[in-house]
Amino acid sequence: MTTVLVVDDQDLIRAGLVALLRAAPGIDVVGEAADGESAVAEAARLRPDVVLMDIRMPGMDGTAATERILARAEDPAPRILVLTTFDLDEYVYAALRAGAAGFLLKDTGPERLIEAVTAVARGDMLFAPSVTRRLIEAYVSRGDRPADPPEPAAGLDVLTARECEVLRLTARGLSNTEIAERLRIGEATVKTHLNRTMTKLHVDSRAQAVVVAYETGLVVPGSPPV
Repeated sequence: MTTVLVVDDQDLIRAGLVALLRAAPGIDVVGEAADGESAVAEAARLRPDVVLMDIRMPGMDGTAATERILARAEDPAPRILVLTTFDLDEYVYAALRAGAAGFLLKDTGPERLIEAVTAVARGDMLFAPSVTRRLIEAYVSRGDRPADPPEPAAGLDVLTARECEVLRLTARGLSNTEIAERLRIGEATVKTHLNRTMTKLHVDSRAQAVVVAYETGLVVPGSPPV
């Protein structure tokens, strides 16, 4: 059973999400929150597997709540699934930097939402690598992006040449399968390189590693995808 905390400041939307998820087999909605502060408190109290997080809320927004939840969480930390109105949204970019496991548009269909919650609960990232690349490029290229890179992104000198290459291809939007074919290595080896890369960079997700690749200049926004 996957436990879920639903966070949304709009009562009607939150009630609809709760009702939908409670009707789905294998999902147990253990709590609700109407703002970021409540989300942080409820996540610590309930320790859900997944937090379905509205990104734009008054007071503490979903980005700040995501960062605080993950910073304070006991292992295993909950997976944060961001809900947003727009697929290119500076809030989503910031949430990815903070460690969110994926994002969904608010017009996502019911079946897709249920699949998404299940997917992130089992450890998957919920967006295609190409979507991550497009989102990150859009905001790394902007002059008003956050000036400070993630703290672990001081440099990539801790990575081996192969790890840098795998990270570069990941940031350019290739899937693990495509990277394996390109480098003539096994897909399991690609996953091993990515896991080691994330460990060395002290990041918790593939998306955060991709952000580091752009913000350290390993990949230049607008460069060809392959």
